[in-house]
Amino acid sequence: MIATPDRTPLPREFFDRPVLEVAPDLLGRVLVRSTSDGPIALRLTEVEAYDGPNDPGSHAYRGRTPRNEVMFGPPGHVYVYFTYGMWFCMNLVCGPEGRASAVLLRAGEIVEGAELARTRRLSARNDKELAKGPARLATALGVDRALNGTDACASGDTPLRILAGTPVPTDQVSSGPRTGVAGDGAVHPWRFWITNDPTVSPYRAHVPRRRRT
Repeated sequence: MIATPDRTPLPREFFDRPVLEVAPDLLGRVLVRSTSDGPIALRLTEVEAYDGPNDPGSHAYRGRTPRNEVMFGPPGHVYVYFTYGMWFCMNLVCGPEGRASAVLLRAGEIVEGAELARTRRLSARNDKELAKGPARLATALGVDRALNGTDACASGDTPLRILAGTPVPTDQVSSGPRTGVAGDGAVHPWRFWITNDPTVSPYRAHVPRRRRT
């Protein structure tokens, strides 16, 4: 018998833990994005941990900047960044304030509002591809920099919250290197995903960009 997902919002204490504890524990949780067009709910199936000052792969590794300011704030807030001049990616800040650690939301299964998500992801060949990858996830949910700094643990009406959902047993969680991370940060097996889930994105190692001659 499949358990009914718990729709209780996750408290701030959930995120106020080391990033390597929070990241795998986010799998199976449900992210609810509310917009004027309607809500979309997504079950998280793949995430990556970024551990601030201890992690060369983190945006916060070299300290605080206007771009990463939210990462240094209270846990449970949303950090959104723009990448490759065309895509947004969404993270959840965790750990104590000032630590600057966060979890990148890489993929998920749309469990509510698929019709709306399809209008935003016209290139998706099927519903499994709607949020298969961090940029696709953000696009399907209608996430941009306007959500940067949003408190996902706030009470009342909020554009984004995380529900308890159905946590994934540890024996169903896989881990490995993070996608596209180069240098010293490439060795960390800090990507976590639900084993054999069809919505998980494929792993791709970092490929250095070639300079045009």
